[in-house]
Amino acid sequence: MSKVIERKKIVKFAPGGQESFYNVMKQRVDEYFQNNNITTNANNTMRIKTIVMLSLYFVPFLLIATGLTAASPWLFYAAWVTMGIGTVGIGASVMHDSNHGSYSTNNTVNSFLGNVLNLLGGYSRNWRIQHNILHHTYTNLDGLDEDIEGTKLIRMSPHKPLMGIHRYQHIYAWFLYSLMNLYWATVKDYKQIFRYEKEGLLQKEKVTLRKAFTELTLLKVFYIAYLFVVPMLFSGFAWYHVIFGYIIMQMIAGLSLACIFQPAHVMETSGFPVPNESRKIEDNWATHQLNNTTNFAPNSRITSWFIGGLNFQIEHHLFPHICHVHYPAMSKIIKSVAEQYGIAYNVQPTVFRALVLHGKMLRELGRR
Repeated sequence: MSKVIERKKIVKFAPGGQESFYNVMKQRVDEYFQNNNITTNANNTMRIKTIVMLSLYFVPFLLIATGLTAASPWLFYAAWVTMGIGTVGIGASVMHDSNHGSYSTNNTVNSFLGNVLNLLGGYSRNWRIQHNILHHTYTNLDGLDEDIEGTKLIRMSPHKPLMGIHRYQHIYAWFLYSLMNLYWATVKDYKQIFRYEKEGLLQKEKVTLRKAFTELTLLKVFYIAYLFVVPMLFSGFAWYHVIFGYIIMQMIAGLSLACIFQPAHVMETSGFPVPNESRKIEDNWATHQLNNTTNFAPNSRITSWFIGGLNFQIEHHLFPHICHVHYPAMSKIIKSVAEQYGIAYNVQPTVFRALVLHGKMLRELGRR
């Protein structure tokens, strides 16, 4: 067997039982929505946010593409910076909920907004496999959760080989995080479709390797055409300014997205369990999620609004089919039930505190 767990050999979690933590919690969450007569999907707040986030990306691009930023390099680069912020907002809010199917009861709406990721340099099919299937099901399981795979230069699991350079990863990881989106937009998607084909995961998206390769290539060609060729022709700036602006945009997005997702799982409170010889995990799935997930900045409305409620990662992992605008209210219910069952509900008070502890965890993983 290779160092990567064979995904065909499904890992099984312990059964929850009829009166389990998850069943009781789900019942109370369902009652919350029923008693308040509200939908689990997007509301007007979410729809307004969708317009704002899409505008943060596409309006600056139109200003660049039409030459309206040609009057000043400061305006030109400010537009790219704003697009980087918009990429984060779309990725963490609009696209994220849509690809989970939690934005709308209408699959066409979910598909349309989910595919906005394709315009940002990603590939929505790959994203759903990596995130919805692998990360959400097998959170922090070595060889299964690709969110802790990363590069060999960053050790995000105690079960990964330890190299000498890891001793300094808490220092250089932040720079590598900033390159994450650049890697994603260039080679990562191609590597993934070939790997997912071998592992039978493309079948879950009901697509063949040939179709996925063709689709991905056409999307990348379109991406290069609109994001590079058009600005080079009409922005009024030389090609190297366009390339530099693009790099700035992607580095802002990459670092920001990493600072949202990594402190949610690579923390000292995370368990990183290993299946036994029978491919079983000691905890049931819901308990496993709490043991390997951390919330942060629960009282910051601005943080929660901008990053799509992903500071409530516990709620998101337990109920990914529910739109994130409902997570703050749900968190009180879930925390209460967790305390009732004696399960730790991990939360850090601020974004800064979460990032500091993530850095400490990287330092620890680099030395033991």
